[in-house]
Amino acid sequence: MNIGIIGSGEVGQTLAKGFLKYGYPVMIGSRSPSKLEDWSKRKGMGAAIGTFDQASEFGELLVLAVKGQVAKEVLEELKSERIQDKIVIDVTNPIDETKTPDNGVLHFTTSLESSFMEEVQNGFPSVRFVKAFNSVSSAYMVDPPFESKPTMFICGNDNTAKEVVVGILEKFGWEAEDMGGVESARAIEPLSMLLCIPGILRNDWSHAYKLLRPSSKP
Repeated sequence: MNIGIIGSGEVGQTLAKGFLKYGYPVMIGSRSPSKLEDWSKRKGMGAAIGTFDQASEFGELLVLAVKGQVAKEVLEELKSERIQDKIVIDVTNPIDETKTPDNGVLHFTTSLESSFMEEVQNGFPSVRFVKAFNSVSSAYMVDPPFESKPTMFICGNDNTAKEVVVGILEKFGWEAEDMGGVESARAIEPLSMLLCIPGILRNDWSHAYKLLRPSSKP
C-alpha cells in the first residue's frame, strides 16, 4: 500500500520513517518539496517527495500531519477526486496557538461539544477519516520503548478503514483501542492536552497512555 504523508514536519517525517521501515512506499507532501531533497536521499529506496497534491495522488492511504490550524485549508487545496474514498489518518489536534497555555494546559479552537475530526468529516463526507497518533509525542510514534505495549485510541465512522489502521498500529508496536464513531474524537483529541502538561511544565515528554482491564471479572 502506498502511503501519502500530508505534512513534512517532525510528525510527518517520523511516521514516514516508520512506514518505510515496515515496507511501505512513501511520499511526503510539502508546500516546499525542495527542502526535503536531503531527507529523500537519506531514506533511499521507497522514499519520495512531492507537493501536497502529488502525495495525495500517490497515497492509497493518506496521513494528515499538518498543524491543526491549517489542516482544513490544506484539505480544501487538495483535488477532491484524489482523496475521495481514501483512508486518511488524522493525526492533528485543534491547538489554538494564539493563546499561551494556562499552567501547562493548552487551548483548543474547539469545545467538548465538537471536535476537529467531526468538522473535517462533515466537510469531506466521502473521505474515510480515522483519528490516531494524536496522543503521543512524535519520538514514540513508532516502536515505543515502554515497559508494556501502550494504547492508541482511535475512532472513525468507517469500520474497514479502522481495521486497516489497527493493522498499521500493531506493526508500529501499539495496542489499538477502537472508541467508536467520529464523535469520540471529542474525547480523544483532548488527550493531547493531558499528554502535554508534563512536557510544557517539566520538559517531560516520555510517556504514553495504557488502557488496563482486570485479569478476571469480579
